[in-house]
Amino acid sequence: MTDTPVIEINNLHKAYGSLEVLKGVSVSAKKGDVVSLIGSSGSGKSTLLRCCNLLEDSQQGEILFKGEPVKWAGSGHARRPADAKQVLRIRTNLSMVFQQFNLWAHMTILQNVMEAPVTVLGRDRDEVEAAARRYLDKVGIGDKCDVYPAQLSGGQQQRAAIARGLCMEPEALLFDEPTSALDPELEQEVVKVIQSLAEEGRTMLIVTHDMKLAADVSDHVIFLHQGLIEEEGAPDQLFGNPQSERLKGFLSVTSHI
Repeated sequence: MTDTPVIEINNLHKAYGSLEVLKGVSVSAKKGDVVSLIGSSGSGKSTLLRCCNLLEDSQQGEILFKGEPVKWAGSGHARRPADAKQVLRIRTNLSMVFQQFNLWAHMTILQNVMEAPVTVLGRDRDEVEAAARRYLDKVGIGDKCDVYPAQLSGGQQQRAAIARGLCMEPEALLFDEPTSALDPELEQEVVKVIQSLAEEGRTMLIVTHDMKLAADVSDHVIFLHQGLIEEEGAPDQLFGNPQSERLKGFLSVTSHI
């Protein structure tokens, strides 16, 4: 197994105008690593994930995918990825699962899961359909192939979104607050799926407010505070013996493990 990280971010800076959101953050995930990003709202967690997937442009720092650096043109606020084909290749290998599901309302669940592999990757429709059905079974909604998103609960919609991500056969999955829009009982359905993916050895970056999820599935947890890494380490260390006062304060007001 190669030691080259699937995702490597070095000294990343991101600002919206004069507002600095990321002030020099470095994160890496090797194959099979589950890395969770925790922190208060506004700490930069979701922005970091979006920069990683090149949905947001960063102003400074390196992003590497399997050792290959993203090519940039321009600098500062004018910096943009220089190679559209590279961006597409990286994005299709980093499947993003959003807080709000983002399913297409006019397509059935099966069509939602099949759409990107067929249209973006140009894969054979019959092969993709077989894979899509397999992934929908895997997340526990194989019987919902022919229904539309509006007919599903939030937990089922999020599981469909995870199946859609898996159907791209990505190198890594990026989860942006995957359970925060859900009621507690529906949240558990999604947590179980994420736990099973972790047990399979899938590479994942997870932005979450759920400390129990972060503690249970992560190899490494990063606590962000005001755009910087305040503390990071193994989950038992971070949750069991936090060093920084800010992390202690954060954990005291979030859900107890």
